[in-house]
Amino acid sequence: MDRKITVVQMLPALDSGGVERGTLEIADYLVKRGHRSIVISSGGRMREELLAQGSEHVNWPVGKKSLTTLRYIWKVRALLNEVKPDILHLRSRLPAWIGYLAWKGMAPESRPHLITSVHGPYSVGRYSAVMVKGERVIGVSNMIQHYITSNYPDVDKDLIRVIHRGVDPEQYCFGFQPDAQWVDQWYTDFPQTKGKTLLTLPGRLTRWKGQEDFIKVIAALVAQGHDVHGVIAGGAHPKKTEYAKSLQDEIDRLGLGESITMVGHRSDLKQLMAISAITFSLTNEPEAFGRTTIESLSMGVPVIAYAHGGVEEQLAEVCPDGLVKVGDVDTVIKLTGQWLAEAPTVNREHSFTLDKMCSGTLSVYDEVLGSKKS
Repeated sequence: MDRKITVVQMLPALDSGGVERGTLEIADYLVKRGHRSIVISSGGRMREELLAQGSEHVNWPVGKKSLTTLRYIWKVRALLNEVKPDILHLRSRLPAWIGYLAWKGMAPESRPHLITSVHGPYSVGRYSAVMVKGERVIGVSNMIQHYITSNYPDVDKDLIRVIHRGVDPEQYCFGFQPDAQWVDQWYTDFPQTKGKTLLTLPGRLTRWKGQEDFIKVIAALVAQGHDVHGVIAGGAHPKKTEYAKSLQDEIDRLGLGESITMVGHRSDLKQLMAISAITFSLTNEPEAFGRTTIESLSMGVPVIAYAHGGVEEQLAEVCPDGLVKVGDVDTVIKLTGQWLAEAPTVNREHSFTLDKMCSGTLSVYDEVLGSKKS
């Protein structure tokens, strides 16, 4: 891309998660190449990082589920008319509706090009249909491409672009280990994990993420005499604290208080996964991609995962022996025992890189900019 462009991305907030991280990564990639990057969201813990990268942030709650949010249609339209961006990239349903209606109300000749990214298998219907209204529709995995073509047959298949999420192999380098200071602090904070083989399940605390199956796995391994400690790493939504409590109650009921630790949201998940023998993805619903899986694999830490969604696509290439039929806890227990005795092979090279994701996204931008505006 020779000329400098301006890109506006819209999403609900910048707290945590794959959509948020991907937004920051594209923003950073743009800025480093001299482009202008603007993000519209309600802010959050990742906002300072975004600003430090050199992007601009417009602090509007475009993802708040309230009728008052509709007033941002006019605010976004005014901003687009003022800034005159080349690309409007919509990443989540409610902000996408705000952005789409703002864009639709502009004079056709002054509109930016519209890109949408489908990050998950949303409930099918008119509300979700906004995510396939882009001039190009980016799906984050082959699973999402199938979701789009199966549920929105009117979408031109030639306009869908599969761009897998990716990690920076320099940041998540094979064999990475945290420094001694971090390790000392970890064992100070969680002394019950010292001397144990760590097994980690990353993921926010919600019923479909597999924490209940993970507890069953650890319970069985401890009963078999394995000297392991299970770590559940992920925070709960403020409205879902009851689920977190129910998990802790189950851990206590099984007498596993010294064998499983819930550590909440961690900004040092990279370091935690690096000192783990195995990480797990036991979702009972398919992940659109499952970012922590490729982060773990990139560091050479093997993953045992239920074979569906984007996670299956990753393991098929990088660690195929870790794939288990969805819900088959017994096989997870058996395979974990085998891997504790002899670690499996994790392929060092893979195609799920950050540079490939970012360059692929810019290629989509370049593609629409090279076409005639509608």
